[in-house]
Amino acid sequence: MTPSTSGRSPTAALATAVSRLRFEDLPASVVTLAKQCLLDVLGTMAAGSREPVADTLAEFVASETPHGPCTLVGRSATAPATAAALVNGTAGHALDFDDVISTVGHPSVAIAPAALAVAERMSASGPALLTAFVAGVETQARVAEAVGPEHYARGFHSTATFGSFGAAAAVSSLHGLDATATNAALAIAGTQAAGLKAVFGTMSKPLHAGRAAANGVLAGELASRGFTSAEDILGHPQGFAAAESDALHAAALPGEFGAPWHLHEVRFKVHAACYLTHAAIDALAELRSGHGIAADDVENVDIAVPPGHLAVCGISDPRSGLEAKFSLRATAALALQYGHAGPGHFTDTVTNDPALCTLRRRVSVTPDPSLTGPVARVRLRLRDGRTLSAQQDMRGPAWRSDPAEQNSRLTGKFAALTAPVLGSERAADVTKAVSTLDELKDVRDLCRLTRP
Repeated sequence: MTPSTSGRSPTAALATAVSRLRFEDLPASVVTLAKQCLLDVLGTMAAGSREPVADTLAEFVASETPHGPCTLVGRSATAPATAAALVNGTAGHALDFDDVISTVGHPSVAIAPAALAVAERMSASGPALLTAFVAGVETQARVAEAVGPEHYARGFHSTATFGSFGAAAAVSSLHGLDATATNAALAIAGTQAAGLKAVFGTMSKPLHAGRAAANGVLAGELASRGFTSAEDILGHPQGFAAAESDALHAAALPGEFGAPWHLHEVRFKVHAACYLTHAAIDALAELRSGHGIAADDVENVDIAVPPGHLAVCGISDPRSGLEAKFSLRATAALALQYGHAGPGHFTDTVTNDPALCTLRRRVSVTPDPSLTGPVARVRLRLRDGRTLSAQQDMRGPAWRSDPAEQNSRLTGKFAALTAPVLGSERAADVTKAVSTLDELKDVRDLCRLTRP
């Protein structure tokens, strides 16, 4: 373990950063991105609320705790904070359409449900919610950086594990906990943090996001009441890093956030599938539109990706819409057939469509050690003898100097996701409320708008 450069334990250094963060500390670009993240994940929560996994979970929660002060997005029912975080987090990840940070996994869907539930119950202000959300994302990203990629390579789902820390940080921020109590909250979250990649392609994958959010609510609430835990959950010889990775790089856990702000690394999805399939989808869509190719023109497709992709989205012959989200072959077939891969394409019926099954049998996936990151190189051989190739890298942002440049695209995505659930007028009201969140006096006003 690398010792903390601050003289504090690694966990204490991180807890200090969380406890010190104030809204006034946030650069304008970070505030803009936080609003965008909240809008995007509210959209995936609303749309995901109609998925079977969310229905099942909501029914279970209602059977145990039928009422509470917190909104279930896309539903008329309410629930206690922990239950609301569980249901909303699961719904938000049900479509796998929520935002990503490459080192973290999915940040917003683990943090926002926890922050929204507690902020609603506390009647917190918009600036308090934004500050808590940023504290959560930055915490999640710092833990990811400190623990390293070995954690994910071992089979842990980082959205579930790192997300538990981020959600706890957000709740601690809302409660105004000092560094000592925040340290306890992080430790309570760390001992709950779990989630395995073996369940990708099943309902248990979105459950990871819901559990991370609920873990964070429980951790922050208990810590606010004096609940105790390990003094250094990250650096202890039998703590989180030692148990679930190869090393802890404590220098990634400073006592202040910023330099860099990891929110700048957030990328928003345009396809409702695993982010590691997006580069191949975009490359194939580019060839399809640029050369006027129809699916029947394609003789075969080769997709070269980093070897690690195969452990995440390498399902060769998916049988369900959920499995198709983690199949490079299935998403390639969708790209060739439709030019994109939207939420409506990931149903069991579409996945087993004979024409698409025939098309994906023409797709081969090759691991290429020379490639790293969310990239793909594709090569098409056409029936007329031509060979076409393209490469895409998803690491760059969709904006140049100001994240506000992507507002239009994100509001369009939000409207498409939420109008069928909330209605177009209510969806527009939510968009306006989020855009002025830094002026909102009571988060309950926003939460009420997310109910039908």
